[in-house]
Amino acid sequence: MIQTAVVTGAGSGVGQATALKLASLGWRVALVGRRPDALLETVRLAGSNGALLTSIPCDIGDAAAVRRMAEQVLREFQHVEVLVNAAGTNAPNRALEVLSLEDYHGMMNANLHGAFYCAQSFLPDMRTRGSGTIVNVVSEAGKQASPKAGPGYVMSKFGMAGLTQAINAEERPRGIRATSIFPGDIDTPLLSKRPVVPDADARARMMKADDIADCVVFCIQLPPRVVVEEMLVRPR
Repeated sequence: MIQTAVVTGAGSGVGQATALKLASLGWRVALVGRRPDALLETVRLAGSNGALLTSIPCDIGDAAAVRRMAEQVLREFQHVEVLVNAAGTNAPNRALEVLSLEDYHGMMNANLHGAFYCAQSFLPDMRTRGSGTIVNVVSEAGKQASPKAGPGYVMSKFGMAGLTQAINAEERPRGIRATSIFPGDIDTPLLSKRPVVPDADARARMMKADDIADCVVFCIQLPPRVVVEEMLVRPR
């Protein structure tokens, strides 16, 4: 039976890199993201593996939209073995004294609420089958607050880490496991939203999206009896 996964944030960064790696291993992958053109670019980059990718534009911060997305995925795939929550955002004006309510709610919707909505949508299928893996791509900001990340991002990522713990606490007896990956600096398009955008030298010292995608795939491919609950990954 062909293996199936849903990857959010699949139009760029870690989400895109993870989807491409899974497709290269023969997985059928639903690409989820807000921008249809970015998802189609992921399909193009997959080359001959593009036939394994299904593009489903969706704002994961919208609970009703996530339900519709999940219904479409399950109609087409019949089952979902893996969910990778890789979508995330931040804002240039992120410090407490300048963070707007609009930016704050945007972060919470994309980084935390979306991960929760997606987990809630695919857990019933995983429970029925008695197996499933959920990987939440968090951030080192989910371990320790810093001015670099800003409070909205930090709060959303601490919540995402808590979601992972809750899934393991409640769903482990049903054969479902969850992993939080806490990456340090990664050279992805999200860097463009920093108050001071890193230059080429700074980016060269960072990890690449492929590095974190390798971590995601490692956790997914472990035997079902094993769960990596947390993985902290930083540039050397």
